[in-house]
Order: sequence, then C-alpha cells, then structure tokens
Amino acid sequence: MAIEEGKAAPAFTLADQDGKKVSLKDFKGKDVIVYFYPKDDTPGCTKEACGFRDSWKALKDKGVVVLGVSPDDEESHRAFIKKFDLNFTLLCDPEKKTMEAYGAWGEKMMYGEKKIGVIRSTVWIGPDGKVKKHWKKVPDAAAHPEKVLQALEGK
Repeated sequence: MAIEEGKAAPAFTLADQDGKKVSLKDFKGKDVIVYFYPKDDTPGCTKEACGFRDSWKALKDKGVVVLGVSPDDEESHRAFIKKFDLNFTLLCDPEKKTMEAYGAWGEKMMYGEKKIGVIRSTVWIGPDGKVKKHWKKVPDAAAHPEKVLQALEGK
C-alpha cells in the first residue's frame, strides 16, 4: 500500500519505549507526525530527534503529536530518550511491518551502494486520519524537523 496524500493513513499498533501499546487511532482528532528513522543514538538520527525535541513547544502549542519509529527495542529507546532528554514517544517496529506499510522500509542508496533498510521519511496525518503530507526521503535529518514545523504553520 502506497502512502498517498489525501488518503487514509495505514492503521498501526506498536509498543512504545515502556512496552505500552500505542495505536494511530489513539490520536484521532489530532495532527500526528510519524517519522521513521534507522537507529537510536546515531549521528543523523540524534540530530533529527533533537530537532523535534527543540521544536516541542511550538508543536505542542499546535496540538501536534510526534511519534518516532525505528526497529530498535524498548531498552534502546529508553536509553536514547534519557541520553538526549527527548520529550515525545518512540515506537518499536522490529518486524518492520509498519515501516513497510508507510514506505519506510526497502531499497535505498547508502554510500553509493543499494541496500535494504529504513528509509528516513515522515508522514503528517491530519485529525481525520488522512495523510496531509509525505516526505518520502528526508535528505537532511538535522534540518527536517524545521521543515515539518514550517509545513504545519502553512509556510
């Protein structure tokens, strides 16, 4: 299933950093940013996560929920959150089913070679559960949270 703007976002239920089940339907009526990243505590992923952390007040003021998704386990997520004082939920997708449904798992170019892995991407899901924007490939992890915030602000 391809992610299409204007279409319903694929439903999911994943465990968060504390083992609690989190479903997309839990956030009905809110704007949700779901961002997919390869690995906790790596340079690009840390810059992206800290960017969302640093934008938290503006995102919270808009009622936006941020969910980070990677294949990492709960323990890895807890350590990442603690080390960088992250203020949003991280979800575990070890089987990569949600990533596949969102086009965030597959073939990508890495250091000039084709590899299979997590495709850094983000989906903005509106209060109605429909995809408002899909960033299929995020080229600059550090700058991306600001681009998401600008989109939310209509800039």
